[in-house]
Amino acid sequence: MATAVERIVVQTTPQDKRAIAAKAKRLDLPVSELMRRGAFAYEASESDADLGTLADAAKAAADRAGRAIDDALDFIAASNQRIAAMEAKASKTAQRKVA
Repeated sequence: MATAVERIVVQTTPQDKRAIAAKAKRLDLPVSELMRRGAFAYEASESDADLGTLADAAKAAADRAGRAIDDALDFIAASNQRIAAMEAKASKTAQRKVA
């Protein structure tokens, strides 16, 4: 193994630093070796793209649902107006019959 001569500074929270140090100790590795192995093992996968596609689909579904709710509310408002008009007409008819 080549001798390490370069340094990379990684900033963490105190809690993360403790967790990383504890994991290195459990694995009987220096922290630097654990970090190197983790960096080389990490691969940005298709899952990142899949998550983006899923997020886009969820947004599109939410937009469709919002439009459907707006349409339903418009229909209900129009229906309420028709009902109010019919009730007003029925009330006038009933008043004329009484008079």
